[in-house]
Amino acid sequence: MIAGVIGATGYAGAELVRLLSGHAGITGLSLSSVSFEGDRIEAVYPNFLKRVSVTLDKAEEVVKNSGVVFSALPAGAGEDYGKLCMEKGVPFIDISADFRFGDDEETYAAWYGKPYKHPELRSYAVYGLPEFNRRKIKELAAGGRVIIGNPGCYPTAASLGAFPALARGIAGPGVVIVDAASGISGGGREPSRAFHYPECADAVIPYKVGAHRHTPEISRNFAAMAGGNAPGVIFTPHLAPMNRGILSTIYIPLAESWRSRTVFGAPRPPGGEIEEKTGKIRELYAAFYRDEPFIRLLPPGIAAASNRVRQSNFCDISVHLDQGGTTLIILSAIDNMVKGAAGQAIQNMNIIFGFDETAGLTAIPSLF
Repeated sequence: MIAGVIGATGYAGAELVRLLSGHAGITGLSLSSVSFEGDRIEAVYPNFLKRVSVTLDKAEEVVKNSGVVFSALPAGAGEDYGKLCMEKGVPFIDISADFRFGDDEETYAAWYGKPYKHPELRSYAVYGLPEFNRRKIKELAAGGRVIIGNPGCYPTAASLGAFPALARGIAGPGVVIVDAASGISGGGREPSRAFHYPECADAVIPYKVGAHRHTPEISRNFAAMAGGNAPGVIFTPHLAPMNRGILSTIYIPLAESWRSRTVFGAPRPPGGEIEEKTGKIRELYAAFYRDEPFIRLLPPGIAAASNRVRQSNFCDISVHLDQGGTTLIILSAIDNMVKGAAGQAIQNMNIIFGFDETAGLTAIPSLF
């Protein structure tokens, strides 16, 4: 099968090319780029030399030539190609936010500044977080036409970290706080002052505080995972001086039945009540994610870190409690370019076509 990538010269698009080129079910690639149309992909990214040699074509030709199409375009730019794919009956996997909100055009327009161009396409669309929506993805794909709204990178890490606590009644009433740090590649390939080396090399910089457009996506996911009992969400993103990766620290108030009687500030003896409850919550997380190939629940004493998932589709999760035993602290680490974008898109393709879900995504994370 030929896989098409529209917007193949952005960071997410190039990562799709890298990963798809090693997928046993993909026999060829059809690629497009407005900025580099007519050039060869290896001239733009010399790392593809002797591995991928494809001329960058028009997006319409990519749709015409492909059995599956990935769009790595900005929000609002891919709907026309989604329409072409549905007319042709070709699965369309969109990495932008255009299909993440289903019929909720009001929320999309409020946060992304534009209405849906083709609202009728939402009848084909499904939110593509496999660990949450695998059954719906399969059901819609079986109908012959499917659009995947690939999740945002921050919502992926936050949602996977919080999912078991929200779904199994560990979370109590109150606000869930998500502090997340992302690598600079999350800002895309276009140069800007915020991502200029002297501006970000030696600093961890919060940005769009209280106003990041991934906030409603996280909130919606948390509500769905909690069965409609939506917790309040405070989300603060940070730019970290690294190329790639996301580490989310998620603070979840515990339900009364899970709270400790330990006095805040008192010593924590080995084997005490907090350690016991942490162990029970970790067991619940392990059972919840037992059959998920890309979720790695870390053993006690090891905290999730972004460098251990680099260039992989894994999400590493570690479970902790605060000293007072009232707040669950979850650390969730992903590679923003893989599980946060291209890798998750390929995972969705695997589900649609009945490939092994790990196909093309089995690489061990890079240490450096």
